[in-house]
Amino acid sequence: MNIDRGGGLRPPSLRCQTSCERRGNSSRFPAPTSRPELSHSIALRASRQASLIRANRIDELDLAHIAEELDDVGSELYRRLESSFTLLFAHMLKWDHQPERRSRRWEATIREQRKRVLRLLEKNPSLRAKLVEAMTEGYEYGRDRASGETEMPLESFPEKSQCTWYNAIEREFRLGEPDLSSSSGPGKTR
Repeated sequence: MNIDRGGGLRPPSLRCQTSCERRGNSSRFPAPTSRPELSHSIALRASRQASLIRANRIDELDLAHIAEELDDVGSELYRRLESSFTLLFAHMLKWDHQPERRSRRWEATIREQRKRVLRLLEKNPSLRAKLVEAMTEGYEYGRDRASGETEMPLESFPEKSQCTWYNAIEREFRLGEPDLSSSSGPGKTR
């Protein structure tokens, strides 16, 4: 006899079956499967290719997939850079357009995203070639995000950023400091 959800006893024939039991596995967790889609996962393919390289079995490598994976790594690094700029610019815009709502959280987010940008560029110098593109796209997404988070119309924020590298990375954002945003915000040059 099993206890049902209401606390009463019920015979095994009336007990609810788990999805594992319906598949014939009495364990609470499903048995491992060897589905074809799992064998083609990125992690498994990458691990196999790395093993082949370590074993010096070069003729067995799938060079097309290796090239694809390397491209994906580069794309992922670019997305991380762009994402950091998105959050950075969103918070810079909110800081400039809602001074009454400034917070330590905004200040901390600006500092964190700056560190992420600098660390990404330090560890991946080749990203510098796409820096202007990442800043431009990051501003576009950041502008949209700032509009949504502030509930201000998109038109309240400059359409194009003229933000310089110095402005994005070194401008001071501190509560209680004099407001310099009217002359150096992300939509303006310094």
